[in-house]
Amino acid sequence: MNSQPSCADAELKNHHEENSPPVSKYFPGWTILGIAAMAQYLSAPGQSFSVAVFKDPMRLSLGLTETQYSLAYSFATIVSACLLPFVGRLLDYWGARIVLPIVAIGLTLACFFMSQIHTLTGLYIGFSLVRSLGQGALTLISVWMVGEWFEKKRGRATALAGFGSAFSVMTVPLINSWLITQYGWKTGWVFHAVTVAVCLILPGILLVRNRPEDLGLHPDGIDPALEPVPETEPVMSGKKQKRPLLIPTIESWTVRQVLRDPTFWKLLSVITTHALVGTGLVFHQISLLGSHGVPENWAIRMMSFQAICATVLMFPAGWVTDRLPSRYILCFSMLCLSLANLIVLTMPAIWMVVVYTFLLGTTGSIFRSTATVVWINYYGRMNQGAVRGVAWSMMILASALGPLPVAMSIDYFGSYNPVLYLFTAMPLVAAAAVWSAHPPQLFKDQPETESEPAV
Repeated sequence: MNSQPSCADAELKNHHEENSPPVSKYFPGWTILGIAAMAQYLSAPGQSFSVAVFKDPMRLSLGLTETQYSLAYSFATIVSACLLPFVGRLLDYWGARIVLPIVAIGLTLACFFMSQIHTLTGLYIGFSLVRSLGQGALTLISVWMVGEWFEKKRGRATALAGFGSAFSVMTVPLINSWLITQYGWKTGWVFHAVTVAVCLILPGILLVRNRPEDLGLHPDGIDPALEPVPETEPVMSGKKQKRPLLIPTIESWTVRQVLRDPTFWKLLSVITTHALVGTGLVFHQISLLGSHGVPENWAIRMMSFQAICATVLMFPAGWVTDRLPSRYILCFSMLCLSLANLIVLTMPAIWMVVVYTFLLGTTGSIFRSTATVVWINYYGRMNQGAVRGVAWSMMILASALGPLPVAMSIDYFGSYNPVLYLFTAMPLVAAAAVWSAHPPQLFKDQPETESEPAV
């Protein structure tokens, strides 16, 4: 009598267990986020704030002039910019699981090479390697991984990964200074080589996965089985829908399509302006502020204060990025940059240098959050490495040119005022351009909060 009901109950139970969503587990994206932050921290061997500490010890040891040393670094910056689009394409094709360990091994060897340099030619080669692999490739890999594993929380995740970069600015120059003082500049480069090898090569091989779809997951750890099925799509009973290789919320553009899109150039005006103006101001900060009577120790402390401001504001900037249109946030950052130049141009009181530094820190936090995720939010996931590679190569070229107009202003006009007038106007032009940078037409169904898919 009870055999049929019991069989029916067992069948119903099996059917329920088969169709019920999986139990929530730890989302591997958080591990990827940690590795991305570590990659940004360990990009330091190729970053200006780290190389600057090695400048005088290496230059004197190699018997080079300031101009020879600076030209080698500028050459390496241009090489890094030219190689970034190629790195971006490799990322889109092979993914970070293959590219990250290769780049980490390359950076390790490059740091060892830097410790063995004896000639100017070797310096050109060494700088080109650490700039291309550290400042260029490793940073691009980091933001690529975050972009693949997070979508609705992309702004906040990018900001969290950016803490690795901010913490690197705060600590690596001090570490370099101590190592060079105690053991010499060669040991400093060996230390960087060992650190990169230990912290990135094995984690890159063992822990990194290219995309959540490779593990049957979804960006942000949200299982598609838990998402409501749209009423317009009938549910097919007895059939399981296959998950696609990628689950994009917007259509992905090719690089060729992106380069023909006017919105791309509007966005590019912001990052190139920030790179050119920001690098020019920071590179000459001591003498620039000194022209207004700011003591040298104040100017140096303001660099640390700027990094602290950028770090503290980074997560709020990422939180806002997930909720407001990117074009408004980028426009605001340009207004802050223009106001900072206006302050240093007039400097009504010495204490205003604090406001000037805070404004630069604000633009830096937005640059590490909104300006980092806007490319994938506007142009999709499939070719994000190639798109970012093109954009960032132009950004690096702009940063290489940044110090030049400031130096020319003081050499030809005997004052910083002409270049500060220019630096005040440039962000205003970029702000006007990016204000009209609506999400491109392919994404016309996407709401204004670009990082969130349409419901």
